[in-house]
Amino acid sequence: MKPAAFAVLILVALSGSGAPHAAAQGKPLAQAPIFEVDPYWPKPLPNHWVIGSTIGVSVDAQDHVWIIHRPQSVDDNFKAADMKIGICCKVAPPVLEFDQEGNLVSSWGGPGAGYEWPVSNHGITADHKGNIWIGGNDNTDTQILKFTKTGKFLFQIGKHGVHNGSNDTENFWRAAKIYEDPDANEMYIADGYGNRRVIVVDADTGRYKRHWGAYGAKPDDAAGNQYTPGGPPAKQFNTVHCAAVSKDGFVYVCDRVNDRVQVFRKDGTFVKEAFFDKDTLRSGSVWDMTFSRDRQQTYIYMANGVNEKIHVVLRSTLEVLTSFGDGGRQPGQFYGVHNLDTDSKGNLYATETYNGARVQRFLFKGVKPVTKADQGVPWPKK
Repeated sequence: MKPAAFAVLILVALSGSGAPHAAAQGKPLAQAPIFEVDPYWPKPLPNHWVIGSTIGVSVDAQDHVWIIHRPQSVDDNFKAADMKIGICCKVAPPVLEFDQEGNLVSSWGGPGAGYEWPVSNHGITADHKGNIWIGGNDNTDTQILKFTKTGKFLFQIGKHGVHNGSNDTENFWRAAKIYEDPDANEMYIADGYGNRRVIVVDADTGRYKRHWGAYGAKPDDAAGNQYTPGGPPAKQFNTVHCAAVSKDGFVYVCDRVNDRVQVFRKDGTFVKEAFFDKDTLRSGSVWDMTFSRDRQQTYIYMANGVNEKIHVVLRSTLEVLTSFGDGGRQPGQFYGVHNLDTDSKGNLYATETYNGARVQRFLFKGVKPVTKADQGVPWPKK
């Protein structure tokens, strides 16, 4: 099959059977973006390099795509050159930068002088000044690191292995992801796997500014936090996995294991919440989110790494318009879809954890009408 034909088939699978199908099923409810998976992006890595669990993605101001992976998660079968028993393969450095054509531009990362590299790195963020922020979710990872885009160490917030709970203003605990608010020069940290809060720091100095828990209240680490589908909403966060700031001043928090998103103002004032795939247990349903690139940020793209799908959510109502993805190894399928980001063209990037070990690009192909038949249905539709 020719490459162009392959791409067309994937587009049909991702978008269902298109607008004629929607019209046949009933009156369209809204417009939603559609995507075409790009099976040839990125290009193969040089040097016989391979990557492990790909635990973060961020697109910078030049539309370069940054990912971070966990070298220690690479299977021994891919370490023959490193183990001196064969020629394939070698483990790539943890931080990798790609251009729009999928070429590897730079690579760096790992332990070094002057800082404490995370035992289990988690999340990567390129800020608008070109600096790179990294967290970690091992039980001893209580620090945040900031580097230049060339890997020069700038500063560390927190001391590895030291934490004093969700109201500690000096350390983190298993921070999941960092999000920038360039207008306020602030970084929002989803903190995280250990703590139960969103915490905000100054982007230039790392100085503590404020933090809050679920519903904008002071987080309480002693409170129970067992998620029960259909039960009363939890009063505490349960795995704060993202904290994304919209242009109009709202903070959208992934409360992953509680299967919900809570929305706040920047000062921590609670606005509303919504539940997604609320019968999802274990790792929960709301793994990450990013905004569409139109001026109004009309849509949220939301990852569910248990059900292996990406939801397209109307930001104004937090209603799921449509979904795509399924479990598997083929282009457009997922194994632990974990982090998302978009570039200036509206293309969507998704990384996979567990043994997914890759980043995929989905090309933005405009919008189409959707009906109730499209809502929450993974491709291919039956």
